[in-house]
Amino acid sequence: MAMEYKATYLRVSITVIVFMLVFAGCNPSSEKNKTPLKVSRQMGEFEKIDALWLIWPTTDHKSGESVEEVTLFIIDALVSDLKIVISCADDDVLEKAKSILNEKYPDSKNLIFKVIPSMEIWARDMGPTFVELENGQHAIADFNFNSWGYTDTLDIAAKTEELFDERVAELLDLPLISSSMISEGGNREVNGKGTLMVTESVEQGRNPDMSKAAMELEYQRLLGVKKVIWLKKGLLEDSHTFLGPLTTLDNLKAYTVVTTNGHVDEFARFVNDSTILLASVDSADLKDPIARENHKRMEENHKILLESTDQDGKPFNIIRMPLPEAILTTMSPGDYVYDYIKTLHYTDGSEFPSGDTINVVAAASYLNFIITSEVIIGQKYWRDGMPEEIKTRDAETKAQLASVFPNRKVVMLDALAVNLGGGGLHCISMHQPHLISN
Repeated sequence: MAMEYKATYLRVSITVIVFMLVFAGCNPSSEKNKTPLKVSRQMGEFEKIDALWLIWPTTDHKSGESVEEVTLFIIDALVSDLKIVISCADDDVLEKAKSILNEKYPDSKNLIFKVIPSMEIWARDMGPTFVELENGQHAIADFNFNSWGYTDTLDIAAKTEELFDERVAELLDLPLISSSMISEGGNREVNGKGTLMVTESVEQGRNPDMSKAAMELEYQRLLGVKKVIWLKKGLLEDSHTFLGPLTTLDNLKAYTVVTTNGHVDEFARFVNDSTILLASVDSADLKDPIARENHKRMEENHKILLESTDQDGKPFNIIRMPLPEAILTTMSPGDYVYDYIKTLHYTDGSEFPSGDTINVVAAASYLNFIITSEVIIGQKYWRDGMPEEIKTRDAETKAQLASVFPNRKVVMLDALAVNLGGGGLHCISMHQPHLISN
């Protein structure tokens, strides 16, 4: 997932340094942590929610692919029946977001605006992970952050993002439960009863000096987890970009787009406390080397899930959902992602062709959908000129989502502008669970 640049970097860096100085000396949430807090559970996303958090975008990942337009589509699908919190990196961004949204929805009571310094839009990863305490109140679980493995935790951009959930805890006056362990929300799927799914390669890659047993203790402390299911690897097109380009069906080289190295929300999702949607590769795609590797990985994960049980020892209902075929496009100098990945050191020994147009593979998946109490927002991929098979697969996916969420409306959005930054609709949103005591 791409890093922000220059003007935004400098503007937000100054803000975050000031905030860090103030925050270190005056933090009510830290005061609350003097008394150990006992987490009961992290609630499932399929449970009732009070709000959805989004970060207002300031940059497109590729010229001509509007992230702002995708954000507006999400808001339009939800604003009539759900509170939406719009986080803005600074006052200038806030003014722009308010101008656009207040004109579009002049009478809406469901739009809430906050100023929180941020470099990026990936609210799922560094945003507030709400958990329920034994007393029924909410708190925020605060993991460490290293920009998805592209920097270290001391990098100013990583620190800006890491502070995001702490700022939310301050704004909402919620206790904060912190850990030095690195983990992103997009790599954690919970069933609301105590079972957690993660991708092993991601969590161990972020925390090479921690054992799985030690990580499980932190999941238990921060999320109330009773059982962890360790899936092996994620999708190939979600590989770290610095590992080098992938080989496509046409024997071309294609770069990933500052991706996470395998977040679970790209391929496995809880849709209720006992049912898991798991990605499956269509046999028609197996001639593609990317699809062949994904097939191998997903079948290994399928075997793990078939042999797994929940926190009470019960097996899961596993439903397979297709993946889209590899979505390829090009990027050129001046494109947001291009200008970042040209700076990377490629560990496979390859040399980035700086100055030349490159092929990229989008972080495309039908599993990266948003769940709200009334609406499911999924991703679709067909555009004019594309094969009809893609349109058919889009339609089949919509029908499948409607089947597993029979009491919710399903809306499908073209999310390619977001996918070209290394994530999807689920990645740019964070649900705020319903507080029963309200």
